[in-house]
Amino acid sequence: MVTPAWEGYATQLVNAEREGLLTALKDVIEREAISMAQEASVFVGKDTRPSSESLSQAVLDGVHSLESHSKDYGLVTTPQLHYMVCCQNTQGCYGNATVKGYYQKLPALSVTLFNNHEKACPADPSRLMSAGERCCSFDGDADHIVYYYSDSAGRFHLLDGDKIATLISTYLKELLTQAGLDLQIAVVQTAYANGSSTRYLEDTMKVIVRCTKTGLKHLHHAAQEFDIGVYFEANGHGTVSRKPTLGDAISDMLLIEAVFAIRGMTVQQWDAICTDLPNRQLKVKVADRRVIDTTDAERRTVSPAGLQEAIDSLVNKHRQAHSFVCPSGTEDVGRVYAEADTQESADALAHEVSLAVYRLAGGVGEEPKPL
Repeated sequence: MVTPAWEGYATQLVNAEREGLLTALKDVIEREAISMAQEASVFVGKDTRPSSESLSQAVLDGVHSLESHSKDYGLVTTPQLHYMVCCQNTQGCYGNATVKGYYQKLPALSVTLFNNHEKACPADPSRLMSAGERCCSFDGDADHIVYYYSDSAGRFHLLDGDKIATLISTYLKELLTQAGLDLQIAVVQTAYANGSSTRYLEDTMKVIVRCTKTGLKHLHHAAQEFDIGVYFEANGHGTVSRKPTLGDAISDMLLIEAVFAIRGMTVQQWDAICTDLPNRQLKVKVADRRVIDTTDAERRTVSPAGLQEAIDSLVNKHRQAHSFVCPSGTEDVGRVYAEADTQESADALAHEVSLAVYRLAGGVGEEPKPL
């Protein structure tokens, strides 16, 4: 979660030749007015990928070469490492900077685990569920979370980051109102947030909604502008900004479960708070993704010429519609998002916008086909 200025410093340091490294370090020290009298510590953790062993050792060797202090926590989740850093930077006020200390911060909870050494989770988790049973899943380093259930007809229902942000923010808004506290609460979303959740938060709950560029660092910094900031990407990566640690799926789960217990609500009632608009995401191969430039938190294009006007015209043909395109950060493609009142309409809009991107942004290969 470094600021853009520090991303620049990281680029400067990693590209410095051996003989220019100290000069580059001194430049950062001077620009940021860093006190060299203050003792620094670097905490290092790793995951189960084979590359982690050598990469984490390289970090430790680098810290040692600069005669600084390091601590190797070994195999930990990303949120656990955030917790350790928070404990250190609060001089132990937040907790004990150990894995045991992390678990002591969490209350006892009875859960059934799958995908551990004894139970293998199938590719389709719905096979394990009874109708109406509330389930959740974490990713490998426990900083993403999604909930899901199957209804009596066997239909799978996903409650993603938009749903999580809506549940948490509405609950916190109710607590603030009951307590008579005049604190500013906001939900930070990206352009990929479903329009139904945005309208529910703004129109029904009167919660401030801020939109930022995709990427958790952008959501995190925007959330810090408010007394309480709730931010989740649709993929379930997020948190409440009043928590010192970032994107901890385990503590997010405990918060959600607490809301269920206090409100006495069911997962079906949560799902019914707002109904997602049907949507579709597509990719269009282009010769050079840099020709696609965006503004307004990636919701509108400024180049190539005529693309945004084409998108606006196409959106106006559909009900409750919204669409945008932004360049991929890793490959030469334009990413198209479209939503509308029906799945058929969302699919048609996504295809129409894809054609506009292909024709105006230098598409390569075959022209996009209808879904």
